Amino acid sequence: MQEIDLAALGHQVLWAAFGLAFVFGAIAQRTHFCTMGAVADIVNMGDWARMRMWVLAIGVAMLGFNAMVGLGWLDAGKSIYAAPRLLWLSNLVGGLMFGFGMVLASGCGSKTLVRIGAGNLKSLVVFVVMGIAAFATLKGITAVLRVATVDAVAVNLGGGQDLPSLLAPGLGLAKQDLALWLGGVLGLALVGWALVRTEGRSADVLLGGIGSGAVITGIWWVSGRLGYVAEDPNTLQEAFVGSTSAARMEGLSFVSPMAYTLDWLMFFSDKSKVLTIAIVATVGVALGSGVYALATRSFRWEAFRGVEDVTNHLLGAVLMGIGGVVALGCTIGQGISGVSTLSIGSFIALAAIIAGAVAALRFQVWRLERSL
Repeated sequence: MQEIDLAALGHQVLWAAFGLAFVFGAIAQRTHFCTMGAVADIVNMGDWARMRMWVLAIGVAMLGFNAMVGLGWLDAGKSIYAAPRLLWLSNLVGGLMFGFGMVLASGCGSKTLVRIGAGNLKSLVVFVVMGIAAFATLKGITAVLRVATVDAVAVNLGGGQDLPSLLAPGLGLAKQDLALWLGGVLGLALVGWALVRTEGRSADVLLGGIGSGAVITGIWWVSGRLGYVAEDPNTLQEAFVGSTSAARMEGLSFVSPMAYTLDWLMFFSDKSKVLTIAIVATVGVALGSGVYALATRSFRWEAFRGVEDVTNHLLGAVLMGIGGVVALGCTIGQGISGVSTLSIGSFIALAAIIAGAVAALRFQVWRLERSL
């Protein structure tokens, strides 16, 4: 492939990713798609509607991803989620931190971007602090601590940690075929659970669940299929154009991408800092939410109520930035993109995120009761 073709392909990948993220932002703003909100609705009110929306999104993304694996378009092993080294303690500890932090910060990474688009200045502060904490955990002081502690505890599986890679040899099946069937069965089970109750079939739940799941499937296609180059003319190796790491395809996620976005903005004149799917998706979500909020006249400026509100959001942002990197993703990155690959680590991180969120919600209730 000629250099000019590679550059043109890069533009196609980035514009496609931006467009999908823009749609995701608009959908999330319209339907109040939010993992923290889904958990809070159950804990505080016993309302499962938004949880069904989120599970529907997981099911749709799982069906879409594994259908593409079955077609030979994608390979889970070429993503960060299905690496042979299972960082189970990192997934667990990071997930707990992220889940607790997202409650304190009034939403996860994707919700933070959606709220920024709708005029929430608190979320803008969360974005900056979360990005700095994430960058420090990728390459700075907390990165040293991460590598020396939780990342040192791992299980080397030999092959990928996704279920098809683990189970296919023992069952005597091709990994692609097993991914198609296993992803299909689990995905349909999740979709069925989401839709079995009337509350799971409302217009907002259907739009939020199916729309978000389709967007995440689309990002996988853009990164792993559209952006795939069998032989990069510069390295003579396969590459995924537009991905943060050219050696891996990229799903939708919102922790490390916030760090990369801040890095790109601060060092814009450095020609080595280039736009990636992660960066354009981060911007796209906020803009999509903002355009929808302005179009529907729901845009509202919102600021901190006081010192305690500031403290909670700052602490939550730090916990999400550190925890999201340690866990290798957030409620979207691990909770939907990662789980769609059927990765064991993603299932661990997802369970830990939910447990952390429940713990934080219980903690808030306890503090409120003590103050009465």
